[in-house]
Amino acid sequence: MIGTQANNPLHGVKLERIVTDLVEHYGWEELAIRININCFKSDPSVKSSLKFLRKTPWARDKVEGLFLDTFHR
Repeated sequence: MIGTQANNPLHGVKLERIVTDLVEHYGWEELAIRININCFKSDPSVKSSLKFLRKTPWARDKVEGLFLDTFHR
């Protein structure tokens, strides 16, 4: 099974790093505009966002997609 993640650009990238990089790049306000979810709008923090994103696959997919579009062109 070695190499099964070779073509996955997110392999080894933790969700916390993804959220932190996006917040540093866009800021919470712009991030909430780009991805319309409450954890980015109402009293946002990395910790609360991680809790929500780990439970909500569709939201995590959007965040990962924005990360890829922003940093891996």
